[in-house]
Amino acid sequence: MPKLDIEIPEELSRSLKIPKKEIPERLKRELSLRLYEKGLLSFGKAREMAGMNKWEFHNLLGKEKIPRNYDVDELQKDIQTLKGLD
Repeated sequence: MPKLDIEIPEELSRSLKIPKKEIPERLKRELSLRLYEKGLLSFGKAREMAGMNKWEFHNLLGKEKIPRNYDVDELQKDIQTLKGLD
């Protein structure tokens, strides 16, 4: 799969209120949050883009006050998982 590179002009990158070494990671995280919030990326793919595990991304959504898109398919999968724990 080809890698997607996004160019950010140096002047704009200097304007960010983020330490320079944190910019790439932080921007990926911010982008993943917004794409998830708009329904353009699934929870799994958004958390993968953010470089987080399921629980870390779930907590980040809560911190950012972004509701979790939880559909019937996910509910059924969770129910099956819980049944398997018996």
